[in-house]
Amino acid sequence: MDLMSGYKGVVGLVFGNENSTSNEDSYVERLLDRISNGKLAEDRRTAITELQSVVAESHAAQLAFGAMGFPVMLLVLKEERDDAEMVRGALETLVSALTPLNHAKGAKIEVQPALMNTDLLSREAESISLLLSLLSEDDFYVRYYTLQLLTALLMNSTHRLQEAILTIPRGITRLMDMLMDREVIRNEALLLLTHLTREAEEIQKIVVFEGAFEKIFSIIKEEGGSEGGVVVQDCLELLNNLLRNNASNQILLRETIGFDPLISILKLRGSSYSFTQQKTINLLSVLEIINLLIIGGRDADPGKDMNKLTNKATLVQKKVLDHLLMLGVESQWAPISVRCAALRCIGDMIAGDQKNLDALASKVLGEEPQVEPALNSILRIILRTSSMQEFIAADYVFKCFCEKNVDGQTMLASTLIPQPYSMTHAPLEEDVNMSFGSMLLRGLTLSEIDGDIQTCCRAASVLSHVLKDNHQCKERVLRIELEPPMPSLGAPEPLMHRTVKYLALASSTKNNDIKSSTIDNLYVQPIILKLLVTWLADCPSAVHCFLDARPHLTYLLELVSHSAATVCIRGLAAIILGECVIYNKSIENGRDSFTIVDTISQKVGLTSYFLKFDEMLRSLPFTNTDLVQHRKPVTRSTAASMAEIEDVDESDMSYQKNVDHPILSSILDIHFVNLIKSLEAEIREHIVDAYSNPKSKVAVVPADLEQKSGESEGEYIKRLKSFVEKQCSEILDLLGRNSILAGDLVKTGSQPEQRVSGGSDRVQTETLRRDLQEASTRLEMLKAEKAKVESEATMYQNLAGKIESDLKSLSDAYNSLERINFQLEQEVKSLKGGGSSTFPDVEAIKAEAREEAQKETEVELNDLLVCLGQEQSKVEKLSGRLLELGEDVDKLLVGIGDDVGMPEDGDDVGMPEDEDADDTE
Repeated sequence: MDLMSGYKGVVGLVFGNENSTSNEDSYVERLLDRISNGKLAEDRRTAITELQSVVAESHAAQLAFGAMGFPVMLLVLKEERDDAEMVRGALETLVSALTPLNHAKGAKIEVQPALMNTDLLSREAESISLLLSLLSEDDFYVRYYTLQLLTALLMNSTHRLQEAILTIPRGITRLMDMLMDREVIRNEALLLLTHLTREAEEIQKIVVFEGAFEKIFSIIKEEGGSEGGVVVQDCLELLNNLLRNNASNQILLRETIGFDPLISILKLRGSSYSFTQQKTINLLSVLEIINLLIIGGRDADPGKDMNKLTNKATLVQKKVLDHLLMLGVESQWAPISVRCAALRCIGDMIAGDQKNLDALASKVLGEEPQVEPALNSILRIILRTSSMQEFIAADYVFKCFCEKNVDGQTMLASTLIPQPYSMTHAPLEEDVNMSFGSMLLRGLTLSEIDGDIQTCCRAASVLSHVLKDNHQCKERVLRIELEPPMPSLGAPEPLMHRTVKYLALASSTKNNDIKSSTIDNLYVQPIILKLLVTWLADCPSAVHCFLDARPHLTYLLELVSHSAATVCIRGLAAIILGECVIYNKSIENGRDSFTIVDTISQKVGLTSYFLKFDEMLRSLPFTNTDLVQHRKPVTRSTAASMAEIEDVDESDMSYQKNVDHPILSSILDIHFVNLIKSLEAEIREHIVDAYSNPKSKVAVVPADLEQKSGESEGEYIKRLKSFVEKQCSEILDLLGRNSILAGDLVKTGSQPEQRVSGGSDRVQTETLRRDLQEASTRLEMLKAEKAKVESEATMYQNLAGKIESDLKSLSDAYNSLERINFQLEQEVKSLKGGGSSTFPDVEAIKAEAREEAQKETEVELNDLLVCLGQEQSKVEKLSGRLLELGEDVDKLLVGIGDDVGMPEDGDDVGMPEDEDADDTE
């Protein structure tokens, strides 16, 4: 009763009519009492019919039923299985209680009774088990209403019901059995399984284990494949759920029934190739499933790449490229959404797979004798289509074809051979007989007469893919020269110069037609600028060709500071200027990198120039580059909108200034954005370095300051005066630079928001701060090292003094020994002078003693000399290190050794054989 009173309170709060709510409650309560306690079966059936009717029409009745009715209805389902009509009425009432009511004219209802009732019923796993057991009943309507009830629970409480069904033995098996039931039951079971398998990997595996693939394709074939109705769509949506991010299910499909049943749905039947909305949705669903197989699984799955490659190889073996080319290229009567999806599938199929790249390059379309390579047909779509979405999809094919495919790029570039002017401007219908390169060059040059700037821009997008990261192709296309409209107009013009001319033409059309100019500016100029950025990247010869025409640099400088240009246009123009600095190998005055940096500083200002990078990288096209990769699955709710792709309404955007076109998020892909980021960092570093360390304008050679032979005094003085004037001019120029930098620094300091935006001053300030910190750290290290060296030097000085003292003591001992020896010799001589004696041979004893003393002394002296040499070497190294640290070594050694090692005044008297001692000292 507490739950019931709570529901009554909510009803009163929501509806505000307490009497009305009380009447509804009492009516529902009386009906439930008749169902529970009625004696006559017919009266109980009538009561349950009336209850179902009132619950299906009233929010208050739904609330009241939720508070009181569930135990009664579940008791009927459990204990009165024999009365099919009662069970059927109970199920229908429960479905009505869980179905939201829409009252368009009434007040907005904050509390949804259907959601509250769903929550109540799904809390108990026993109630879900009871409902699943009803699927085995023989009565058709019992099974039908049970499936409807389970679907309603899933719609409002998905995760709770998924968990409950997983805990019930054979719960999913009972649902899968319904796919083999009568058509109406089967369709309800399909819808139920579609909701049940969304984002539930465990349920997906069980469903597949129960034979889902075979049953799904059997139903699709029975319903007529792509020509079938919404049942085929539900089957494909269920298949999509089972394969999305699930590599194991993809492998199981590939190794059991294969991809043939899926690919067969793409086969167009009949002669008229009519496309209804339902057929379009079915084909989009199949194309999405093929895309899931190409992706392979979750990014974290270690076997994703292998599964993806195997899926691609299997699909190509089954001739899926032929069906995709038929839908995307040959069937121009197909809906644009199908053509775009097929083209994107072709791009994903060939991306990073050399065999598939070669397969597409060898494909030919059409029938004899009118056949042409598939790539030519895709290029024609790019140049001719009126749909922006189709252009993006076809351009994506060439992006995937050229990505890391050097051979493919070279093959396409080899066909870029200029045609005669008459062939270049032949009627559009004759392009069937042209090569790929001729058609592309025609698109790049067609706009000169016809004014079709968009065609030129689309051709430029394809050319940028051909040139990307391929130096050989860049050099080859650089040599292409186009004939002028009339020979009298001058020499042939390089293709790069013609491209820049059309870039300028796209911005100058505003003088004639503001509306069309604004539309063109939104994406035409960025795409042509993208081509130039790609072309100039790491290609000094392309930079040289670009700078051959002086107006090019002037035009870019104007474009960077043009207030009417979009953020993306200004930023890309700034990147091209930066490429002219970092890839500039010219040494000519006026075209070298230093001159360009100087021009940027004077015309734009380094702070303003660097801000263009920050603004561009924060713009939508550069922060929203992964829209194409994240595609929403085709469901019943999204199918209709996806089947009817509409291009951007240019009429609504025509007067929006400084807003980038939405398609740029697709054209400026993640690889190009990464290229821009790497170039931006390199450009900042080079420009700051060039500006802060300008090249010397005067070559200072000492010989120039000397008077040359035969040169008069007047000429010599004149030359010196000219030299001094040049130096003064250079000094004034450097002072001017310093004042500009100081002004920028002051301006940045007074505008904190500009400093935060990341301009040149911020870069320089951060660099100087880092350099100062590093210098401080280095100084502290040097100080510590200096103190350590001084300590070691003092220690070694003390050690050297001790060694010298020991050496002096040894020398004194040796001298004392010599004196004793001399005295003994004198005594021996005196004894010999006194006559014969019985003493032994003193001379022999003396010689022997002297020899032994000399040997011992020499050994000790040699050891001391070795030690002294080692210590002397250390002292010399320390002296050198002290000199590096700025210490005066002589001052440190003052007074050391002056009184050590010198013989005393009487030591050398009477020592005729002191040569060894002198050598030692």
